[in-house]
Amino acid sequence: MSAVLEKPVINEFGIARFVLQFSPFLEIDDDQFFEFCQANRDLRIERNSQGEIIIMPPTGWETSDKNSEINFQLRLWAKKTKLGKVAESSGGYKMPNGAIMSPDASWILNERLEKVSPAKRRKFLPLAPDFVIELRSESDSLAKLKDKMQEYIENGASLGWLIDPTERKVYVYRPNSDVETLENPAEISGEPLLQGFVLNLKEIWE
Repeated sequence: MSAVLEKPVINEFGIARFVLQFSPFLEIDDDQFFEFCQANRDLRIERNSQGEIIIMPPTGWETSDKNSEINFQLRLWAKKTKLGKVAESSGGYKMPNGAIMSPDASWILNERLEKVSPAKRRKFLPLAPDFVIELRSESDSLAKLKDKMQEYIENGASLGWLIDPTERKVYVYRPNSDVETLENPAEISGEPLLQGFVLNLKEIWE
């Protein structure tokens, strides 16, 4: 297996984001990509629908703390309702368009998950989650995150939240709907998809 490392993309905060392009003569399959990710567990790695591998550095501590709070609230609700399962940012999904993506938080209905064999669940889940959350860090491009959210919806997600702590905004994505922008909300409800789930944003804004 060989790859060409493109010139890193440096954002306005000086954070590098690398893109690996594998030769079309040496295609990397899903199992090989999974092993590649396992061998580089300190990095966050995704693959876009064109087959390019995107390597991102770990987030800062503050972003990680906020993401932990989001996952804690979502998982606590999921354990009470038992309607589905939650995964954090290291859980990968293989989308219908071929991209392999790892949202900061995600949730999937039990009846959809149960249709996937245990062997396949141990690797990248071969479908889109029902609900996704992406948390913007100071080094993230808002435009790229918005494109990513749209891609989740186009591939089968029913609800997506892009949370921007810097601007205190939440962008809400649903199929066949315009993006809704919430300004400095104290909380946000997942109804009707996530019955009874309300995310308290107090600790995210602090």
